[in-house]
Amino acid sequence: MAPLLLLAVLAQDATGPANRGPSFLREVVPVFTRLGCNQGACHGKGSGQNGFRLSLRGYAPAQDHASITREFSGRRVSPTAPADSELLRKITGEAPHEGGKLIDKGSREYRVLLGWMLAGMPGPEEAEPPLERISLDTLPERGSPGDRWNLKVRAHWPDGPPQDVTWLARFTSNNNAIATVAPDGSVRLEGPGETSIQVSFQSEVTVATVRVPHRETTPAASGSVRPDHPVDRAIARQLDGLGIPLSGLAGDATWLRRVCLDLTGRLPAPAQVEAFVGDRDPGKYGRQVDRLLATPEFVDVWTLFLAELFQNRRERDHDVRGLAGVRSFHAWLREEVAASTPWDALARRILLATGTVSRDPAVGYWIVGVGEAQPPSSEMPAMIAQAFLGTRVGCAQCHNHPTERYTQEDFLRQAAYLSRLKLDRKGPRQGDTSLVPLADAAAKTGIAHPRGGAFLEPRPLDRSPGGPPPGEDPRAHLAGWVTAPNNPFFARAMANRIWRHLMGRGLVEPVDDLRATNPPANPELLDLLEREFRGSGYRFQHLIRLIATSEAYRRSSATLAGNRLDDRHHSHFLARRLPAEVLLDALSQATGVPEDFPGHPRGTRAVQLADPGLPSRFLTTFGRSERVTACACEKTAEVTLPQVLHLLNGDRLLEKIHHPAGVLAKLNQGGGTPLHQADTLHRICLARPMDGAGTRAFQEALAEPGANPGDVLADLFWSLLNAKEFSFQH
Repeated sequence: MAPLLLLAVLAQDATGPANRGPSFLREVVPVFTRLGCNQGACHGKGSGQNGFRLSLRGYAPAQDHASITREFSGRRVSPTAPADSELLRKITGEAPHEGGKLIDKGSREYRVLLGWMLAGMPGPEEAEPPLERISLDTLPERGSPGDRWNLKVRAHWPDGPPQDVTWLARFTSNNNAIATVAPDGSVRLEGPGETSIQVSFQSEVTVATVRVPHRETTPAASGSVRPDHPVDRAIARQLDGLGIPLSGLAGDATWLRRVCLDLTGRLPAPAQVEAFVGDRDPGKYGRQVDRLLATPEFVDVWTLFLAELFQNRRERDHDVRGLAGVRSFHAWLREEVAASTPWDALARRILLATGTVSRDPAVGYWIVGVGEAQPPSSEMPAMIAQAFLGTRVGCAQCHNHPTERYTQEDFLRQAAYLSRLKLDRKGPRQGDTSLVPLADAAAKTGIAHPRGGAFLEPRPLDRSPGGPPPGEDPRAHLAGWVTAPNNPFFARAMANRIWRHLMGRGLVEPVDDLRATNPPANPELLDLLEREFRGSGYRFQHLIRLIATSEAYRRSSATLAGNRLDDRHHSHFLARRLPAEVLLDALSQATGVPEDFPGHPRGTRAVQLADPGLPSRFLTTFGRSERVTACACEKTAEVTLPQVLHLLNGDRLLEKIHHPAGVLAKLNQGGGTPLHQADTLHRICLARPMDGAGTRAFQEALAEPGANPGDVLADLFWSLLNAKEFSFQH
């Protein structure tokens, strides 16, 4: 076929400007992305592959064009004989290629690459407008296993009508057990549940929601959804669509133990349990939550929550704050929580911290984040996004985000807000380290792009126009955008964290990974929590009360046949191991023997500790947060063999049980029958009386020849403290 005729045929596949052949930016780079050539496992990694390097997922098209057409004297392409180009011969299997054969001759991908070469291999044009967004054709609301759907992806550019780019898009299922997706966008429904299909093209991403209802359901054990509680309505609507039944409600004693541990980190006293169970007023749940929120113990728990979020710890290397700085920031956070400071006000105070730690303890957050780097190139820009917006942008520091629309330029422009800051680091013997905004009003605010050196002025991650006024600390503009009511992440991220704290799982997991391709398990519910939190003036207590008084929070952890596999939609309460600090405090409270922490007065609770580096084998074994990141995932909740062995064989627990001033000794001194004492231990540890099976087992142990009632009681106490019912929130 003559070259001109061939080019005319190939142009039928082009989406670029007329008569220019396929567009490098809109088609050639997406072909490499679809084939995996510019992925991290191939030529997209930092060092490239076998001497050929492409930018990761095409984030630097001009650099890619040079690598393909000019590197090694342009040997990869042949302008005079495009079909014989090394690049085409390798991906079609005609020449040795470590990645093997990727496409056939004559395929659509082949025609695009060949057509681009025949057109003279034009590079990306500065005048070519960037992609605005991608969209999907509407899918059915729900389906059944075995159904097949076809996704159609359309790209929207400002210089023309939407174009079908399905063949160039990449597809990924978030859960292959529910739905699988082929490279051409065809979806097959596999099993019951709800999941999302990620769709990406160039720097834009979107998702398609797939819902497959359960075929057989079991009626809820007991209880009906309260029509007056918005949380329960949102959950019920979703479960109805999925065909998942609700478990019944937990007993009042179980709920009281649950809410006391979550809000105050303490076990309820037996008398407190008895009074609550005997109260028949339906309003008792709200009153109990209000009482707990007003306690100093709640302040302790929520201070720990925020201290982990803000990574309050000593620096890993060359620490300049010392333990005193860690404690001062912790004390400052506690004062803010005790004063019920709203989340937006607290965020602004931390983002605008200035001076020394001794004058403004919140400067400690910046010292940990900036370290020995310059503020814009430090961990601080990513830390701010993670803590305040619940989103991970760190990878965009080097390349475009792989699963979100953030580009490297987006990251650098947000980092530019910190370009007028200086962290004057001094060793502890030299004086106080200080965070100082540069006062030179004539200096331009911004940073240079590492590729090409273009000067980038500050801009928020959402690319909204406007910037900081001259002479002002640019952080003021950043803090204003972060806490603005129309910011799509600020209230949503904290609402998701609060939900996880109480319910054991965020509506978005991980909680610091809010993005379009990681949609919430219940979008309606997260929208509700976001509105409630923002509408309350960003007050933590309001949202905590809303959740803790819902039937969702009162739901039993016992499962039904129809919801046994559900771990996302809150058809039952998700049992979880108590956090390390709360579990240690519970052991101390139940035995009546406080833990001794070096450098702290006797009686200090683990949840009150400021320094995560304080030596404690128990806290380390049970997964306390090291506060290296703002992710709640650092606080591990899985059960490990070392944890089990620590409780089973640890001397410290036995010392607490047999302590002469402990609970067991006082029970023995107070008299009463062994059966009554055993029942008291159940009420202390488990917030419930001893049941029939436990009574029979205890009586049988007492009846054994040579049994000592004191020893039997001590063995019972040890078994209760080692029981899942004690160490788990259920």
